[in-house]
Amino acid sequence: MRELLTERLARYVPDQLALDYPEASVLVPVTDNAGAPEILLTLRSENLSTHRGQVAFPGGKRDASDPSLAHTALRETHEEIGLPPDQVHLISPLSQVISRYGILVTPYVGVVPADHPLTPNPHEIESIFHVPVEFLLEDRREHTDVLPFLDNTYYVPSYRWQGYRIWGLTAVVLVDFLNAVYDARINLLEPRQR
Repeated sequence: MRELLTERLARYVPDQLALDYPEASVLVPVTDNAGAPEILLTLRSENLSTHRGQVAFPGGKRDASDPSLAHTALRETHEEIGLPPDQVHLISPLSQVISRYGILVTPYVGVVPADHPLTPNPHEIESIFHVPVEFLLEDRREHTDVLPFLDNTYYVPSYRWQGYRIWGLTAVVLVDFLNAVYDARINLLEPRQR
């Protein structure tokens, strides 16, 4: 899995946004099963002040002491789901995105063991689950959210996996990953053609 991701993301040029916004980063954890890779996601606690009860990648805001955004993603992942940084093989950043709260988010793709025990931090995370990449590539979206943002309209897939709703910024990052690694050709700037 590492070799595939490294090879395909080496050709990918992520969009970097030159904006003076508060920064955050997330990890896009891909399990190391070559034949059936999965994406690891979390359901955020209902007790949080933002994005409560939503599906998200592990990650969070950059601390002043974080030497890099990659470090932020690894630190936050360890805090949220108990996955130590030495269990993550970072591959590459994806395109930056802006949250609806005005946070500039940098996603990092990382390969993680499929069988490493994970423990959700009960203050932040309700549950941890895996979604097969194959399911996402089939683009079996439940519906498409039409989201105006800045000067564009985005047509963002909303997926349903085992009761979890995957939408918004998380879906945007997933689409970027699928397009970069698997050439999924999911266009967020045009309505879906059936």
